[in-house]
Amino acid sequence: MKSLLIKSPCKTNLGLKILNRRTDGYHNILSIFIELTLYDSLQFSPSEELSINFNNANIPDSNSVRDAVNIISKYCNVVIKHKITINKKIPIGGGLGGGSSNAAYTLMALNDIYNLNLSNNNLEKLACKIGSDVPFFIKGGIKKISGTGNIIKNMNGTFIKDKVFLLVMPNFSISTKWAYNKIKKQLYRQKNTSKFPPLDDKVDWTLFENDFEHIICLAYPEILNIKDILYNSGALYSGLSGSGSTMFGIYNDIMTAKKSVKTLNKYHTHIASPVI
Repeated sequence: MKSLLIKSPCKTNLGLKILNRRTDGYHNILSIFIELTLYDSLQFSPSEELSINFNNANIPDSNSVRDAVNIISKYCNVVIKHKITINKKIPIGGGLGGGSSNAAYTLMALNDIYNLNLSNNNLEKLACKIGSDVPFFIKGGIKKISGTGNIIKNMNGTFIKDKVFLLVMPNFSISTKWAYNKIKKQLYRQKNTSKFPPLDDKVDWTLFENDFEHIICLAYPEILNIKDILYNSGALYSGLSGSGSTMFGIYNDIMTAKKSVKTLNKYHTHIASPVI
């Protein structure tokens, strides 16, 4: 049985619209997901039994990686005997999809290690059972996301692939469940468009917005300060990633992004590129 070491990237949301609440309790969304070069690493080592360990993070025993293992082992009737070690660099509760990425890349790794021959479509179906953001990471890149996260469409990433993303991570995290509970009251007051503009050299960045941003800013006004700093330092666009707490700025070049980092030295920052 082979060992495997893989990198599990984060994602950010370029715009996020919460369209409505479904009868099953989930929400229909519209967003553009972009995989970025901030990675956790996952080490799969042969073992006499399954074990899952996280470094640099306090993760409960019930977690997305364990869910991925349980789902794929049941679906394929296979006993997983590997030690899985996850070295965390993607912050928890930052809106960057680290747990979802870990789960998706675990599915893909086990599919490879155990020669399960599952197609990407099959893996996406299993991923849907774990969490709303998990299916995206099976193919990754840049995708238009709708439904509960289960409707994934390709997008032309040519315009965005050379942009530089500056991630700014405050020293607080935000519960996605809390954020969705807060936004319920807003769903019936706001007008929700069903599209974002195309990503090309004529893009109107002002048409991208994250419905969570207003809610989060009321509770954490520091978010607005970060947004202003990013814009004042030359960002083409600045917004909240997912339900936060990470803010990001998109820049034309790395030198401008690096200058921005100097004005944000009280925060943990990371300069990333799209994984396309």
